[in-house]
Amino acid sequence: MDIAPRHAMPAPPAGSEASAARKPFDLLRWYAWVSLAFILSVAAGLGLISSRFIIDESIERDALLTAQFITSIADAEVRHVSIPDIRTMGELLDPRTDHTAMPGVDPQARRKARGEFLDHIAHLPDMLLVNIYAPDRTVIWSSNPALMGKLIEGDEDLDRAFEYRLRVSASYHSVEQARSEQKFITPPEQLFIENYIPLLDADADEVMAMVEIYKEPHDLIVRIEHGLILLWVAIAVGAALVYVGLYTIMRRAVRLMAVQQKRLIGSETYVALGEVSSAVAHSLRNPLASIRSSAELAQAFDEGPAQRNINEIISQVDRMSQWIRQLLQSLRPLNDETVPVELSQALQESLQAFAVPLARAGVALDVPALPAVQVLAQPALLAQVFSSLIDNALESMGEGGRLKVELVKRDRRSVTLRLSDNGKGMSEQQQRMAFRPFFSTKQGGLGVGLVLVRRIMERFGGSVRLSSSQGHGTRVSLTFRLANKG
Repeated sequence: MDIAPRHAMPAPPAGSEASAARKPFDLLRWYAWVSLAFILSVAAGLGLISSRFIIDESIERDALLTAQFITSIADAEVRHVSIPDIRTMGELLDPRTDHTAMPGVDPQARRKARGEFLDHIAHLPDMLLVNIYAPDRTVIWSSNPALMGKLIEGDEDLDRAFEYRLRVSASYHSVEQARSEQKFITPPEQLFIENYIPLLDADADEVMAMVEIYKEPHDLIVRIEHGLILLWVAIAVGAALVYVGLYTIMRRAVRLMAVQQKRLIGSETYVALGEVSSAVAHSLRNPLASIRSSAELAQAFDEGPAQRNINEIISQVDRMSQWIRQLLQSLRPLNDETVPVELSQALQESLQAFAVPLARAGVALDVPALPAVQVLAQPALLAQVFSSLIDNALESMGEGGRLKVELVKRDRRSVTLRLSDNGKGMSEQQQRMAFRPFFSTKQGGLGVGLVLVRRIMERFGGSVRLSSSQGHGTRVSLTFRLANKG
């Protein structure tokens, strides 16, 4: 037996696979990541700038207070000693000028004044090292004796302080071994500060001596750390609040856009279906009317065995006509205007209209007295909502059952009415498909009843929810806006 060779199916184009695999654009997810990255970047930048500002300002403030303290001590010691022709402490600090610069001045008095000043300097709080430089960059005194008499070269901060006659401050986190003047007897633990304080002559034209102080202000460091912690916590909390706020707004906007898009698509779909349905209905009505007229005419003249078939023709024509009316009704535009409607009265009128079918089907009514409430609706459309739900309940219960209507919730703005039956119920898949157009569990049903119910309730500004389980009936909850929100 010969078998014809099979031809391989052509592979789909790569572009079509890429299009199918491409996921839709997720605006909320994209915004969440981009906004998070942007907010974190801004928060980190602000935190770093603010931290640097706090540290610099704190160090600068401490340096200013130290400089003011040193100059105050220098001025006080000069006035206390009362040496003739000596106007500033800077003129006393270099011991090499004791015998040459000022003849006739008692060297003992100069040494006493210098000693008292240096004693104050040596006992400064949080002090690590003190160096005093002559204009030639020689260390004329130091709290570390190993540095005395040493010439310091290549120190830019020292040269700048001598050149511009100003105070220079710097902060360090570790000792720089390359700097020969940083020879601490007690090494610093963490942050330490270096201050250059110039001591000028009486005319402030020349630097007579330069005081270099290394100190580790523990209280200041603790305060800086506490300030930085509070700063970063505040930035983190602020960034989190901004992110959560913006994300909440965007999520709400995305949901609103999705609802509006869904409504727009639904409206366009209904418009398109309405146009097609109108054309189909216009094309079918005349042939259906002719078929029914011919069948009725044949029924009047033929009493033979064809009578049964003629009745079936008329029944099917009526069913198709009913389908067309339901389809056109479900797809026609709904008027947005709502008026106050008495809910209990509209419900009673609908139940009264179904009194005969309910009694014929053996369905018992359980309708307690409802409070008088007015809801925003339209009488005709509200009656159509109740009629669709009662008709579905009748179809579900078949031979006997109980239909219960109750008011389950009421607040200042809305009221919820629930219709329950004990019919055959629906499966989970049927519940998911219940509000989709043209899906029906009825024999020969068109599947537009619940769709129309949802459209009408949304036009009223309300909502509809359905819950069901197989063998235990179905519950439909209708939520209406109150006409008087008192």
